[in-house]
Amino acid sequence: MASEATSTADEYTSLLPKPPNFGESNIYQHEGDHDDGDDPRDDNERRLVLAEIGVLLKGCLPVILAYVLQNSLQTVSVLIVGRSSPENLATAAFSYMFAMCTAWLIALGGTTALDTLASSSFTGSSNKHDLGILLQRSLFVLGLFYLPVAILWMCSEDIFIFLGQDPDLSKDSARFLTCLIPGGLGYIYFECMKKYLQAQGIMNPGTYVLMITSPVNAGLNYVFTYTFQIGLLGAPIATSISYWLSFLLLVLYTRFFDGSECWGGWSPTAFKNMSTFARLAFMGIIHVGTEWWAFEVVALAAGRLGTISLAAQSVIMTADQVLNTIPFGVGVAASTRVGNLLGARDAHAASRAANTAAMLSILLGGVALAGLMGSRNSFGRIFNDDDRVVRLTAEVLPYVALFQIADGLNGSCGGSLRGMGRQHVGAAVNLVSYYCGALPLGVWLAFHGWGLKGLWVGQCIALYAVGCLEWGIVYLSNWDKEVEKAFQRMDVQDMLESGV
Repeated sequence: MASEATSTADEYTSLLPKPPNFGESNIYQHEGDHDDGDDPRDDNERRLVLAEIGVLLKGCLPVILAYVLQNSLQTVSVLIVGRSSPENLATAAFSYMFAMCTAWLIALGGTTALDTLASSSFTGSSNKHDLGILLQRSLFVLGLFYLPVAILWMCSEDIFIFLGQDPDLSKDSARFLTCLIPGGLGYIYFECMKKYLQAQGIMNPGTYVLMITSPVNAGLNYVFTYTFQIGLLGAPIATSISYWLSFLLLVLYTRFFDGSECWGGWSPTAFKNMSTFARLAFMGIIHVGTEWWAFEVVALAAGRLGTISLAAQSVIMTADQVLNTIPFGVGVAASTRVGNLLGARDAHAASRAANTAAMLSILLGGVALAGLMGSRNSFGRIFNDDDRVVRLTAEVLPYVALFQIADGLNGSCGGSLRGMGRQHVGAAVNLVSYYCGALPLGVWLAFHGWGLKGLWVGQCIALYAVGCLEWGIVYLSNWDKEVEKAFQRMDVQDMLESGV
């Protein structure tokens, strides 16, 4: 039973503090304990926070790089096919944006159930094969979640037209998404494998795999689009192949290099107690989706502002998807770190990790802000040479740059909430902030003289509201109770799977 696990975990990872007998100074001890009796409490706390920053950076940097490379698969696809015409640029970017808010959302939102269950199970459960059971359960449950999305993609032309999009854009996007259907499942399964390894503190394999598949993807996109003269539809075919290749390479890495010790083989136990996993996965989708769907509303509204506005919006959103990997990567590291520490029964260290992650994300958001502001006048030319698109992109980028800090705070605190199993709290905050205030305001501004800039003003307001609210919730949490809840989840899972 999970409750019988000792307070000190048997395995230590890059996201889990090591005990002093590992030959290191015990910088992770509680504040009441000091290495040197002369060290004041506040000095020790600063050392602990600095050490926590190091741990989080070590955990999040490979995750960020992996997500950058992962998003680069579709970014490169947009770049390659977008060079053919502004219409193809708009279609590819719009289609990938819709894919991100549906299938990609299942991958990145649904697998947050693994952030909650797998990270605490790895340090708190008495049976390491529980992690393998959770992986199998995720493959099955999220595969089922994907079925209605595949049907939605096949019928998306009528949906886009109903939402007021251009008929040609609607038709081409529907064809694009239909060709992308196989790749959606590969993307989901690849994300499941990454989370399975990350729960064990194995953070680098996703990066290794994507360093191989990223150039392969670029080559396939060019060959299918231009050499084989498939045109626009060559991009989703090539990208689908790349996602499945990424998944298969990660499976091979796990089998032959690292991570297989938590795999106990295929088991019918994976089909038991699916309700807990499905509930957390669904709330994770709502948590992440409420933000992403708001951006989809912005994209739909931009489509009504004209082709140039949609093309500029496509450039901005493609870039923002890359930048979003920074707060999302910090969030993944934070969720794994918090979950590991809750499983190790270290409430105070879990609290410190969550708040340190928030401060780190603000710092990284400031760096992203500076980069966008410095390149805003030439940024649009990376994607398209149309002067109208470049000028409009430069006008809107300051607003996009401004919310990078809030986006970072949202990502890190959202990750901490997922590590605590409180996806529903983040979902509620997003729903209120976006849909009851900021999003309607942005749409109103867009059609009352502000244009595309008005849409992004609304997004800025929403992100700052979400970030501040979530950090307040994390800061005021009762972490001792969060430890108890983590073990209650493991106890229930153990009892159901053992038939007790």
